[in-house]
Amino acid sequence: MNFDEVLDRIGGFGRFQKTLYVWICLPQIFLAFHMLVSVFTGAVPPHLCRSALPMGDGDGPSLGFNFSIAPGESCKPFQSQLNHTPAITEHSSTSNGCTGGWEFSKEVFLSTIVTEWDLVCENATLNSIGSSIYMFGLLVGAVLFGALADKYGRRMIILIGLAVQAIFGVGVAFAPNFYIYVLLRFVVGMTISAVIMNAFVLGTEWTGPKKRMLAGVITDYFFGFGYILLAGVAYLIRDWRKLQLAISAPSFLFLFYIWVLPKSARWLMANNKHEEALDLIHKAALTNGKPLVDDDIELCQSPKNSEKLQDLRKYTVIDLVRTPKMRKQSLILFYLWFVNVLVYYGLSLNISDFGMNIYLTQMIFGLVEMPARTITLFTLNRSRRISQLAFLAVGGLACLLTIFIPDDLSVVRTVLAMVGKFGITASLSIVYIYSAEVFPTVIRQNGIGMGSMCARAGGVIAPIIYLLRNISRHAPMVVFGLCPLIGAALTMFLPETAHKPLPDTIEDVECTRVSAMAEKSQHALYEECPKQNPDVIL
Repeated sequence: MNFDEVLDRIGGFGRFQKTLYVWICLPQIFLAFHMLVSVFTGAVPPHLCRSALPMGDGDGPSLGFNFSIAPGESCKPFQSQLNHTPAITEHSSTSNGCTGGWEFSKEVFLSTIVTEWDLVCENATLNSIGSSIYMFGLLVGAVLFGALADKYGRRMIILIGLAVQAIFGVGVAFAPNFYIYVLLRFVVGMTISAVIMNAFVLGTEWTGPKKRMLAGVITDYFFGFGYILLAGVAYLIRDWRKLQLAISAPSFLFLFYIWVLPKSARWLMANNKHEEALDLIHKAALTNGKPLVDDDIELCQSPKNSEKLQDLRKYTVIDLVRTPKMRKQSLILFYLWFVNVLVYYGLSLNISDFGMNIYLTQMIFGLVEMPARTITLFTLNRSRRISQLAFLAVGGLACLLTIFIPDDLSVVRTVLAMVGKFGITASLSIVYIYSAEVFPTVIRQNGIGMGSMCARAGGVIAPIIYLLRNISRHAPMVVFGLCPLIGAALTMFLPETAHKPLPDTIEDVECTRVSAMAEKSQHALYEECPKQNPDVIL
């Protein structure tokens, strides 16, 4: 019997799998911390040039005045969006720089990397570049640890990722300068991919087919919980070094995973470690209350699966764009991956722009994650394409509408941003499933891999988009609004996959048609494609 049949026999989501998901989900909280902590550690408090401050009776600047902040406007005085202090001073630096150093408000933050290393005015771009380098670490980690996991196993890479994340995460808190800080954060970003990707795969490989979607959503909930919890932790700890230490040091507790985290029996079988795999299967069966005797199961690879593996070796990434219909669908899906992550992190990492209290906004954005991911469980059963299109349109329209809201209506702007975040979060959840159903079996892994790479590219670019504020303060939200709307329009050219059989070959995508009778019964039956000179479709 194949492995899915074994899971049905021993319990596809029994006590063993539920315990496994506890171990998988706990790190998700800390992964959310690391992904979003720069919202607080990289925040720009209201600031003034010391050389422009009025001097008091002593040697320092006089106290009791209010600050102005200048996001994206060449350090001109600008109403702070981190609090509601009115800007009443006209003292600020000139566009030529501040020779006396900067004085930062400590009303909201005691310290951030911006206040410590003066990342304002001519140095302001370093903050965004640092965030992009961190996101690039996620891309590198996905490629590096994905390959290593196939060779050494999911469990090994998860354990290494958690250990390196704890060490380098703590190291970030003691970074002596901005460049060391960025380097250490880059390594942390690599470990985020190592843990997220392989924890998801490990859980999927132990879970029965009927429960995989639900199990994946549970994992997302814990990421959302970390999103919310970070707002409370950051509210209590206003110093960036102490905050970084607080979110990193507890990761050392995951050392006990050495004794409790199981290997993937499916991976062991694929690597001809049958005896170890059978021992794990027996342990899982016993934990689930369905003990097996040695004669109960016989794992084997069916000839059909063997032929399928042989077919997989014949295809490369080039086949995703070799034929016209497959090329159209692949490029659209790659764009959807890119734009979903671009807007998701574009909104998540710049919540201070919406004008409300930054801690409250962070909590609200975290709360939005839960219903956004839950609603997809109901809409996907009706239509994959319409669900994807609708949530992209909601996200894009909400982002665009924020540019028409005046600054004094910060609550309205935040509500619209929240709706945009809701739409993009739901859309991001859908694109994983939709892509797996559009790509045919022979190149599905290549398609998902390329889509993930495009998503990471969106994450790298997201912080850079905010440099467009130097051109217009509304430019970032225009980009975050138009890109999803373009994606919604392109989604109309993708096929509907709900209640349809998955395509196995590229010929299924290019040449098949669905019989009318199968459509009526909602069981799409593909007719054989004429094998007439396949190279002509180039």
